Amino acid sequence: FFTTDAARTFAKRIVDAGFDGIFVSISNPCDVVCTELWHLTGYDPKKIIGSGCGLDSARLRTEISKKVGVSPKSIDAYMIGEHGFSQLAAFKAATIAGKSLNELQAENPDKYAFDHMEVEELARKGGYVTYQGKQCTEYAVANSAARVCAAVLHNEHAVLSASTLMTGQYGEEGIFTSLPCVIGAEGVEEVYTLDLSEYELEGFHKSCQHIRDNIAQLDWWDTEAYDAK
Repeated sequence: FFTTDAARTFAKRIVDAGFDGIFVSISNPCDVVCTELWHLTGYDPKKIIGSGCGLDSARLRTEISKKVGVSPKSIDAYMIGEHGFSQLAAFKAATIAGKSLNELQAENPDKYAFDHMEVEELARKGGYVTYQGKQCTEYAVANSAARVCAAVLHNEHAVLSASTLMTGQYGEEGIFTSLPCVIGAEGVEEVYTLDLSEYELEGFHKSCQHIRDNIAQLDWWDTEAYDAK
């Protein structure tokens, strides 16, 4: 609870002082902290961005690359949901050169067939592999944070998987979690919903519920005010 307690000490003071910039949060639990920043301040949620599944999505593309022999930069695939163990890979919407992985697998199974669940797990637990080798994971998440900041600073309108407020996507609202977002100088400009399989959609809902369960552990949380947002 250290990070959630720490956020309570500064969030409202910063906004009350006239802050009108962009919050970029990398602190875990990422989705809870972002929801908390919004809850405590009433600040424009489009200007609160969590690094979320941005790093996890990079790891996913790397793991797919290892399986199919295509550069990660040429693979369009996202991890979505909680930045944590309940996150999931949106494989149904993943593409290379505009073709879905499923199409490519049907056309050339020798090259494009691989165990999706294995790759998802490798992406999900990539941070632990890094920690085993280096005893820290600061550099990877710093790179992810820098990527978000660059998109804001240069008004890139870049599509990145980031934690943002759900406003009805897949029927979810009132919490921050990761979906592909268009990010520019004003923060999150647009949130994309992907074509998810039934399995993926169920996983996304479970992931959102896990975030709510974590929020429920904060004994100071004003449920009435939270529900009114």
